[in-house]
Amino acid sequence: MNNIVDTISNLTAAMVKMEESAKEQFNLSNLTFTQMNYLECISRLGNPNITELAIYLKLSKPTVKVAIDKLIERDYVFKVLSDEDRRSSHLHLTEKGELINQMHDYAHKSIAESFAEKLSVNEMNTLIELLNKVI
Repeated sequence: MNNIVDTISNLTAAMVKMEESAKEQFNLSNLTFTQMNYLECISRLGNPNITELAIYLKLSKPTVKVAIDKLIERDYVFKVLSDEDRRSSHLHLTEKGELINQMHDYAHKSIAESFAEKLSVNEMNTLIELLNKVI
């Protein structure tokens, strides 16, 4: 069991290092990983409302609202009133938010490329299969 714990710890450290490097490269060191995760989730969900984002993140609506308000204040996110329910707003990324999301994607691609350089095609397929099984 210690081997897997050590491996997960090392993998996490390597991923953080790559994301930090990408943040520095794009001059975005003022953002937290949590904020970047919010932007990624908004993009992935296709402009959700606060409730949908809270459910996806498994967090309370007030917690998500506070974080989103900070992202709006920093011009990474904006709200658009729903056409279907005027009491609800959908979250959209600003150009700045899109840029950060692209940087985050770049960091993920760098990690994947690092794996691909060290593993054969069969090993990559096995790794993907095992990770999907665990997730």
